[in-house]
Amino acid sequence: MTWPFEAHHDELRRSIRSFVEAELAPHAEEWEEEEFPDWVFSRMGELGFLGLTYPEEYGGGGGDYLCNIVLAEEMTRCGCAGLAMGVAVQTDMAVPPVYKFGTEDQKQRYLVPAIKGEKIFCLGITEPDAGSDVQNISTTAKKVDGGWEISGRKIFITNGRRAHVMTLVAKTDRDAGHGGHSLFIIDTDTQGYKVERVLDKVGMRASDTGEISFTDMFVPEDALLGKEGEGFYNISWELQGERLIGAAGSIMGARRTFEAALAYAKERETFGKPIGKHQAIRHALADMATEIEAAQQLVYTAAVKVNRGEYPVREISMAKLLTGVVAWNTANKTMQIFGGLGYSMDFPLQRAWRDARLIRIGGGTDEVMRDVIGKMEGL
Repeated sequence: MTWPFEAHHDELRRSIRSFVEAELAPHAEEWEEEEFPDWVFSRMGELGFLGLTYPEEYGGGGGDYLCNIVLAEEMTRCGCAGLAMGVAVQTDMAVPPVYKFGTEDQKQRYLVPAIKGEKIFCLGITEPDAGSDVQNISTTAKKVDGGWEISGRKIFITNGRRAHVMTLVAKTDRDAGHGGHSLFIIDTDTQGYKVERVLDKVGMRASDTGEISFTDMFVPEDALLGKEGEGFYNISWELQGERLIGAAGSIMGARRTFEAALAYAKERETFGKPIGKHQAIRHALADMATEIEAAQQLVYTAAVKVNRGEYPVREISMAKLLTGVVAWNTANKTMQIFGGLGYSMDFPLQRAWRDARLIRIGGGTDEVMRDVIGKMEGL
């Protein structure tokens, strides 16, 4: 047991680890080629892993925020980052706004089946011309008799092909600036909702990533999630959780990569001794170990503040930035240590190398994180 976790977190960790290693990890290679199947959600719902922090009255586990950190860390043992990301969208990105801003009816219709794994969620923010700049989204929701008419397009939507429900950000008032955005809960079988294509990606290949269009899509009034005009502020809250959980998974993934590099450096010999005995390799591994430990402690510091009910944008932004850089550098240095073996598609390191790159783009780029941190420092 290590800070900041307690005995019940360790018990949860053992349970998740057992499931991941027995039921997910053996399929990593297969799902890298074919995407992971939907039964993963229903199985995790059955085991209670999709609702660790939600109240028991909705089928959740009633745990604290650190339980979600444990889940993000242990999911890295599946050896398939695309799978871990698809699950994280469900647990920490698309569904939390339903609990925080939804009506009781919305919670019963959407939150409860999401926790059970019966409804798979995706999050509709990014557009072809608006990523980190949420204010610039062009998808519109216009008030009409009995509800809303939505038109627009979203891209890079994880779980986009398979989702039953989308938590959507749309512009409801073009002239209201930050106050002109609203959130909606959209059933993906609604007329006018269309999956245009599934994107072919460099990494995270086990997850489906869709481009979605909405053409005069009518949704009823009760599709509005939270209050009209508060969508920008509500989704900004969601983004903090997305960034921190991404940081937690990313840096633990880096630790797994480092462990592989360390083991290889002890076994592989050149010039009559293990390569880890050569100063260049030994120093590279020392730097990696130090950077990973520092980044992980920053994640834990931010997570503890969230667990206390704080809103630590500064620390979360720092954690997101640092873990992304460290995870990528770790994968890149490890590939150098493995040499030609690491570059081979027959060895899983190439997958870690490709997957690690996304954290520096998705959920807010490095540049955006630096800008946020700069503003928090008064610049």
